[in-house]
Amino acid sequence: MRPASPDDVPALTALIGRRAAWMRERKLEDWEGWSSSAALMAARAARPRSPGWVLEHIGGAVVGCTTVSDRSLDAGWTVAEQGEAALYLNTTVTDPAWRRFRPGALLAAWTLHRAATTGRSWVRRGCTSDGLLRYYRDVQGFALVRTVRGEHTVTHLLARQATASDWSDRQERGAGPRDA
Repeated sequence: MRPASPDDVPALTALIGRRAAWMRERKLEDWEGWSSSAALMAARAARPRSPGWVLEHIGGAVVGCTTVSDRSLDAGWTVAEQGEAALYLNTTVTDPAWRRFRPGALLAAWTLHRAATTGRSWVRRGCTSDGLLRYYRDVQGFALVRTVRGEHTVTHLLARQATASDWSDRQERGAGPRDA
């Protein structure tokens, strides 16, 4: 894991394009938006001072990216929840070619470790897809806190207590894209 930089824009744009094509093939919602805004999403993640992070294979291939911040982009967190020390995962994208290595789970584990080692108690995230809700809950161990219904969207808010062991354990086992 490393901070994203402007030099990453071409690789991130290609990554987001591959994810959009994968989504299209599976008839998943929002693929068109991802496809049409790939360059913009990549540029935002790679801005100087951006909280964007890149998961890179030991050989240099960009396997995934995410934005980690200390404030949520999702409405629906209570004032008390917003006052708790937390990191928020936003806009996580992984390369479908690396699915068997579960780069999304690796990104989440890294964030849980980062939160715990920087004094945060929680990692939180939101999603609008029922499929992602099930994945984040059933595979990554996040708990559904609440579902917020807006005028045009339904957002699922999830949280997981930060723990340093997730990332450390994965590294000790050698799990993840480094083994590909």
